Amino acid sequence: MRDLVLFGGGGDLSLRMLLPSLFWLERDGLLPDDLSIWAISRREEERAVFLDRIRKAIGQAATEGDAFERMTSRLTYLALDATSAAGLKPLADQIPAVSQPIYFLAVSPTLYASIAEALKAAGLARSNSRILLEKPVGRDLETFREIDDAVGRAFDESQVFRIDHSLGKETVQNLIALRFGNTVFEPLWNSQNIDHVQITVGETVGVGDRWPYYDEYGALRDMLQNHMLQLLCLVAMEPPSDLEPDSVRNEKVKVLRSLRPITPEEAERSTVRGQYVAGISDGDIASGYLQERGGPSDTETFVAIRADIDNWRWAGVPFFLRTGKRLAEKRTEIVIQFKPVPHSIFDHGRGDLQANRLVIELQPEEDISLTVMNKQPGLDRQMQLQPIRMSLSWGQGDQQARQPRRRIAYERLLLDALSGDSTLFVRRDEAEQAWKWVDEVSEAWANARLKPRTYVAGSWGPSEADMLLARSGRRWNIGHD
Repeated sequence: MRDLVLFGGGGDLSLRMLLPSLFWLERDGLLPDDLSIWAISRREEERAVFLDRIRKAIGQAATEGDAFERMTSRLTYLALDATSAAGLKPLADQIPAVSQPIYFLAVSPTLYASIAEALKAAGLARSNSRILLEKPVGRDLETFREIDDAVGRAFDESQVFRIDHSLGKETVQNLIALRFGNTVFEPLWNSQNIDHVQITVGETVGVGDRWPYYDEYGALRDMLQNHMLQLLCLVAMEPPSDLEPDSVRNEKVKVLRSLRPITPEEAERSTVRGQYVAGISDGDIASGYLQERGGPSDTETFVAIRADIDNWRWAGVPFFLRTGKRLAEKRTEIVIQFKPVPHSIFDHGRGDLQANRLVIELQPEEDISLTVMNKQPGLDRQMQLQPIRMSLSWGQGDQQARQPRRRIAYERLLLDALSGDSTLFVRRDEAEQAWKWVDEVSEAWANARLKPRTYVAGSWGPSEADMLLARSGRRWNIGHD
């Protein structure tokens, strides 16, 4: 018997991601028969009203078949205070002693410690239970340890599942298959053949009324510390001995430990901070960050960094990371830029010879493509080449293949948490190493007094981000001048 308890069950994350994910898992017959679902909130709400909110969040699919009724028959909405043992008593009274409870904390990280302590005091932090934590945990290494220590007093490390939802995306997992399931790529995956790597996470939305949270974290802590460093690890890690959770996570930790610290002297050449001002975004007039905040602030809404990994595989290969709000496109991609051929036998006057490029797109669409050079059709005596883009995505080239439904990343993560597979979750030493490097960047900014450069909403960030690559003769895959 299992009980999945969603703290913050009536909030934004639950309605947008978690409950729709559980619906799709139910529809696909993937939820355990003995699973009960609890949505815990501080707010009293009629069950019918709550179910109607879930139905609207799911959309048309909720009206098809009986999956919605099957999923909601498992669901209990309970209003209580989860920060005290007394407040949790109504839940404790209803979860059987034989159950294996799983707690998902879809609440502010400031509540993690008090909820974990309350669960322990209420007798709900059992040896067979698990707890799932949403990012970000803390705002620096010190606060991360404070929160994580409090959770650790109630739950063993093996019971703690720290979520980075980008790891649940199909294309991210396919990166592991691409690297380690094909002899075509892995022998080339090193400094001898790769010129540089780019990772871009672009958002068109602004901060809006989330500015109290964002002003404390900024782009560096909100996106780069978790999502982007996790993607970097999957690109750069050594082949694990197997796909057991610790085998994969051991290799990711090695990458984080190999990141070269960014000193105050290097901060201006290796990093760019930015903050958007008013412009046109998605066809509409967009306010600047200071207008949304209603006052002055040095918080960065954009960051670009050159990261170097000091190990044998990646020595001399720069990793360029950038992320920002109010950019030109909502786009997340990883670009593996290979080196050009050492000598061209072709006539440069009849077309440029482009280096191979592997692009892993995570959003708005999920795709993996490889650009190679190909002969142009024709009878010209002098061979002419052209770049062609080959898709390596599922089902491409197979007319009989049916494209699978694009899954919500949380579907995979919830399913893994239910089965106890922690491979796609972040271990404590991973999070500590990521925070350590990000804290060094933040300290370098402070010591160098590096202020955010302005950029117009709807652009690809400050011009200095282009210069970050241009100084070495490179340019961004998208958004360059």
